[in-house]
Amino acid sequence: MIRAALSLYSVRYPSTIVYMLQSCEYRPGPFLAWYWRTQDFSSVAHRRDLERTKRARLLLTVLRAGMFAQIVAGILLIALWHFNGLSGGWQFGFALILSYPIVWAHLITIPLYLGKWFVVAPQERRLISQSKHIFSSHRAICIAVAGSYGKTSMKEILLTVLSEGKKVAATPANKNVSVSHAKFARNLSGDEEVIIVEFGEGKPGDVKRFANYTQPTHAVITGLAPAHLDRYKTLQNAGKDIFSLAEFLDHRNVYVNGESPDAVDFIAKGDDVYTAEGALGWNISNINLAITGTSFVMTKGKHKMKLASSLLGRHNVGPLALAAALAYEIGLSEKQIISGVAKVLPYEHRMQPYSLGGAWVVDDTYNGNIEGVRAGTELLKALPAKRKIYVTPGLVDQGKKSKEIHETMGELIAKAKPDQVVLMHNSAAPHIKAGLDKAKYKGEITIEKDPLLFYTNLDQFVAVGDIVLMQNDWTDNYA
Repeated sequence: MIRAALSLYSVRYPSTIVYMLQSCEYRPGPFLAWYWRTQDFSSVAHRRDLERTKRARLLLTVLRAGMFAQIVAGILLIALWHFNGLSGGWQFGFALILSYPIVWAHLITIPLYLGKWFVVAPQERRLISQSKHIFSSHRAICIAVAGSYGKTSMKEILLTVLSEGKKVAATPANKNVSVSHAKFARNLSGDEEVIIVEFGEGKPGDVKRFANYTQPTHAVITGLAPAHLDRYKTLQNAGKDIFSLAEFLDHRNVYVNGESPDAVDFIAKGDDVYTAEGALGWNISNINLAITGTSFVMTKGKHKMKLASSLLGRHNVGPLALAAALAYEIGLSEKQIISGVAKVLPYEHRMQPYSLGGAWVVDDTYNGNIEGVRAGTELLKALPAKRKIYVTPGLVDQGKKSKEIHETMGELIAKAKPDQVVLMHNSAAPHIKAGLDKAKYKGEITIEKDPLLFYTNLDQFVAVGDIVLMQNDWTDNYA
């Protein structure tokens, strides 16, 4: 209790506040929710340090100046009471000095609100309005990629494969919201043959709005799973938003992941389905899974392509096959398609394998959802190893279904039969363990209290012949 109280007056406290704002992407609501959950501000930053960007430095300067001014005001009031008998001076002055950490943690959010509505929002509206004209007048095939998961991976697959025979541009990294689309549009040269735009859903209406100004001609829906339920509230609402993209295209040139159980009910007449069994009339056979990659054969009539990629897992066969089939439809040769698929590499923190002390680590820590867990645990079960280890902190943004989803997660992990499961000490761990117990998991369960220490010393934990699957990550604002 004493340490927690004193942490409010630490010299590091202002940096901690800005760190919390930065971790919440400068959104006042999530920041304040985290702030009032926190009991000890000296133990907030576990996973990284404050990035001293221009914005962070400005907020830190304002915060320190404001706190200092409030302390000085408090001292002056106490002095006026002492020397001039100012009524109530010492009480009010003492209150100012004691309350400055809490007062300024809230006051610092005011410029964020003002900046958003009076500076950022008007600039973004202008950019978006300009981008709508750019997108609608561009002659390229425009492929929108939407879904609860797998969007960036699907976009990168399409970009890599189609670039073998066409001039292709795609939104960078996971820049998938309105202003990112607008900045991308401004950088187009105008002679692209294919444009790929990733849609990031966050709240009801996002996908429909993105479609209205990017004007896609084709759409890939990578799947539906519980995500962002803090805003969507229900999976049904998320599905309606994501599949509004198919309605925008009148269900023409729409390709849906048929291996996503929750997406199946939204598939309508006219939508094409892709799976590990086939895509756009191509049949898939001879699937081979290994820690170094995935290979399979695609056939359609007299045509046959033997494809191999460094991507891991059966769940990647369908997306690779769709990219190959689309490439064939828009005029790429079989040689170009085979070459393009071979160049597809695991995207950072998405089923990304690397060797560590004679063991293999599969890094799948980017974001996370139950379908990603399903794919990862199936991969872990399929791969041979002396010892299999599964590591996770759980999933975020699962809303009211968090308990149910994490118990399901525990059951999926148990089915993969890893020798050891490593959980992080947080609110999800008891529910994952309940799922493991329900499925009668017989391996070892470890709960780590210091995630950063565990991850940075992973080389001391593994042995030759191990396979370690690390799924999902929590930023410090989740507990």
